[in-house]
Amino acid sequence: MYAPRTTPWPLVALFTAGYLAPYLLPTTVGRLERGLDLTPTQAGGVGSLLLLSSATAGFLLASRVERTGARTLARLGLVLAAVGYGGAALTTSVPAVLAGAVVGGFGSGTATTVAATRIAAEKDPHRASTLGLLSVSALAGAVYLTVPHLPGHGLTLAAIALTALAVWPLTSRLPGGTARQAAAESAQTDGFATGRLPHRRSGMVLAGAMLLWSMAQNALWGVSGRIGVGQAQLSEPTVGVVFAVALGAGLLGVLGAGALGSRLGRALPIGGGTVLIACCIALSASATGLGSFAAGEIAWNTFYPVVLSYLIGLAASLDPRGRWAVLVGSASSLGTAAGPLTGSVLSAQAGFPVMGAVLAVGLLLVAVPMTGVALHTGGRPLLPGAVRRRGGHPAAVVAATTGTPSGAVPEVGAPEQPVVEIALDGAAVPARGAYDTAAATRAPGGM
Repeated sequence: MYAPRTTPWPLVALFTAGYLAPYLLPTTVGRLERGLDLTPTQAGGVGSLLLLSSATAGFLLASRVERTGARTLARLGLVLAAVGYGGAALTTSVPAVLAGAVVGGFGSGTATTVAATRIAAEKDPHRASTLGLLSVSALAGAVYLTVPHLPGHGLTLAAIALTALAVWPLTSRLPGGTARQAAAESAQTDGFATGRLPHRRSGMVLAGAMLLWSMAQNALWGVSGRIGVGQAQLSEPTVGVVFAVALGAGLLGVLGAGALGSRLGRALPIGGGTVLIACCIALSASATGLGSFAAGEIAWNTFYPVVLSYLIGLAASLDPRGRWAVLVGSASSLGTAAGPLTGSVLSAQAGFPVMGAVLAVGLLLVAVPMTGVALHTGGRPLLPGAVRRRGGHPAAVVAATTGTPSGAVPEVGAPEQPVVEIALDGAAVPARGAYDTAAATRAPGGM
């Protein structure tokens, strides 16, 4: 019988708190532009600094979650997010808003780092990340339905701060960190996990591709509000409804990805999904009315979280300790940070349709190396002997994250197989032939 799967709700909540800021980026940038009288490039720059601070947290803390403790870092990140975003929401001073966005972004990145590290250690990281995407999509959709009807530049920032405060009580269920515990966790992992990063080439390729992939996504996402209001001639509440419906479609996409699981592997959803996203971006960027704008945004937001969930699972499968998951996620955050400014500059210089075409071509090129990494590492069964004789925790985790059949490796915590001594009848063979030539007929046990 199989043990029932428990849902890691604290990790799902932490994932939601960390990812909410990027999901609310279009309305955050638009509100800052109109509420603080900033230019589109200046508002996009604030969004980019927020996301850059988030990426910096990931790079700095990728290897410190085990030593410092998931609970401690999660609480630190939530406090920074609440203080930073809350302070930025309560002031109209541009320098103060900028400082609050940077502090809050670091807090979001810290929460995301802890969530990614712990999710990678789950038996089913794809399921955990799917639940996180469902949660953040639902919450962001609710914000998009509410914020356009209320005045003020800081409503989205306040929503992120309140989410961080709401998630705080759940951090008590996260593991704390002590030197003894970190040493014990490290002792449970094999040599490749405690020393150099495994799959270094694949991880570096995936990180570089994810940087460009996320930059293309958020270059459009950061200016989608301006496309709807300016080019498609829609009102802000109408654009908010389109975004909410799009995020609702994303929920259906994530549910479909969760139901599909690893049946198609990772290469097809990642490669084929990225091609579909490229087409959606070109359509949305060239929209001139409600129909084309809604079609592009809804289709795009349906496929985006599906592909993202498989990319998160692929990064988690490269290292059971979650280091590649954090590093790839941080590279993705760098791309996300550069997205709003990239979209603002491209649209200002060449217009929205040309920007969409450039981003679509870039995504088609990036799809090739990402698919290659998925083909090379995703779903690959472990070779015989990959499990250490004493224990089997690391290999069991890797198998669970790459779709290996459950019988291929011992389960986590499974008892070791006893060594049975078999008595042989007759006298022992003398060791006089220790230096003879090898013979195929040598009896078992004769050395």
